[in-house]
Amino acid sequence: MQHNPRKRFGQNFLVDRSVIAQIIAEIAPRREDRVVEIGPGLGALTHPLLQIVDHLHAVEIDRDIVGRLQAAFTPERLTIHATDALKFDFSSLGNQLRIVGNLPYNISTPLLFHLSQFSEHILDMHFMLQKEVVDRMVGMPATSDYGRLSIMLQYRFDMEHVFNVPATAFRPMPKVESAIVQMSPRPPAQLTAKNDALFAEIVTAAFSQRRKTLRNTLQRYLTQEDFAMLEIDSGLRAENLPVERFVAIANFLA
Repeated sequence: MQHNPRKRFGQNFLVDRSVIAQIIAEIAPRREDRVVEIGPGLGALTHPLLQIVDHLHAVEIDRDIVGRLQAAFTPERLTIHATDALKFDFSSLGNQLRIVGNLPYNISTPLLFHLSQFSEHILDMHFMLQKEVVDRMVGMPATSDYGRLSIMLQYRFDMEHVFNVPATAFRPMPKVESAIVQMSPRPPAQLTAKNDALFAEIVTAAFSQRRKTLRNTLQRYLTQEDFAMLEIDSGLRAENLPVERFVAIANFLA
């Protein structure tokens, strides 16, 4: 039965068997792992995962695909959560979750932020994303890739850009190159921000006008004397500060 990819769900289905095998090798699933697949689509990863793990959870919004999955797998092997991943409570599935998926590119950034809320329940994550997004996720200070996404994710996760995937590996073929990223939650002891909401607010404000200096973007929060106490040059731009300095600013204000 043919499935026509739906643009509103950002569907580009992975079809290259060698790439699929490479992804499974990177995930290295074990029989007893609690694996959650986001957006299983036509089952490119679902089938090989279920050849290894005892049971798999899948989060899928497309009703047609849900029907295909229900016809292909028994509930004993595959639990399907027919809902929007952006609204799903991943903590309901327990702890030590291994989350995988070819994420829809049109919601990848908000989905990554949503998943960040459940980091204490996650063992690791392996995602296919637009390469440009992965470059931003792992971006280093003083580079054009480094920004709000880099800081907010690097605060909670250790991340690695694993390998690139060409557009030819998909049907329909996207207009962009893709990449696999591996994400592991950092230990709770390393998450030292006293107020997560304030930390996020400061990062957002600092990058609200990327070409302006911190003296301008954070003038609502810090005086020149505050910058001096923090030993931060107010003439720098946000892209020049490492993650820990943003944590220091938020904790100073908290």
